[in-house]
Amino acid sequence: MPSQTTSRPTSAGSNSGIRTIRVLGQRLKVAIRPGDGTRTPLLLMNGIGANLELLQPFVDALDPAIEVIRFDAPGVGGSPTPSLPYRFSALANLVGRMLDALGYPSVDVLGISWGGGLAQQVARQLPQRCRCLVLVSTGAGALMVPGKPTILAKLATPRRYRDPGYMAAIAQEIYGGDIDPALAWEFANKMRPTDPRGYLYQLLCGTGWTSIPWLNRLRQPTLIVSGDDDRIVPVVNAKIMRQLIPRSRLHIFHGGHLGLVLQANVLAPIIGSFLAAPLGGTK
Repeated sequence: MPSQTTSRPTSAGSNSGIRTIRVLGQRLKVAIRPGDGTRTPLLLMNGIGANLELLQPFVDALDPAIEVIRFDAPGVGGSPTPSLPYRFSALANLVGRMLDALGYPSVDVLGISWGGGLAQQVARQLPQRCRCLVLVSTGAGALMVPGKPTILAKLATPRRYRDPGYMAAIAQEIYGGDIDPALAWEFANKMRPTDPRGYLYQLLCGTGWTSIPWLNRLRQPTLIVSGDDDRIVPVVNAKIMRQLIPRSRLHIFHGGHLGLVLQANVLAPIIGSFLAAPLGGTK
């Protein structure tokens, strides 16, 4: 069995080609880790306010045969903030154009937290571009079962991304799981300062959005991954999505909202195995 040792955030690896591309007038920072050409490329979609470097532990733990694509959402990290707010539907269209520009006809899609909402939208809006879907620590939007108001209030601003001390102080409370304060401090130091307007646009992007009415029409094989101590998106949301998405399976791990990063060496093989044989075991 994989070790339970937690992974530490690192900067983007030297084998990840980082570039900036322009799509529909928007500059996007993109990182691509080459694979060996035998597997479907995997597109990662990060949480709110989080730059692409924060997913490096998961990328490092993933099967090197899989090509991995990451990008900073508009207003995050190396992608400038657009002049106007956007919705998930517009962002899904932007993702499709980004794949066109990079030369990917279809990909597997993994979204974590806020990025899980975008991943669901891409699967619905661009079904021919999304072969398989992986939803990590996420829910169905406005109709999901929320975390405690005191926790959600701390997510309303990007302060935790700009103040490592504050992140270290609140990490255990808001994310759940076993987070060492020193690890939380290190995690925060890997974050790029987030433009407050860009963060606000991400908040507005999901306001009123929900996938509940159409989850039962998704046809992609789907793996839903959730921590049993997720304080932001309680595990009951994963169970609801499992019931609504026809070709889905559920994996619950012992940990919190940041399990994909902090337990990358445990979750990456599980996700990699699903992507290698996505139809096995689904209903």
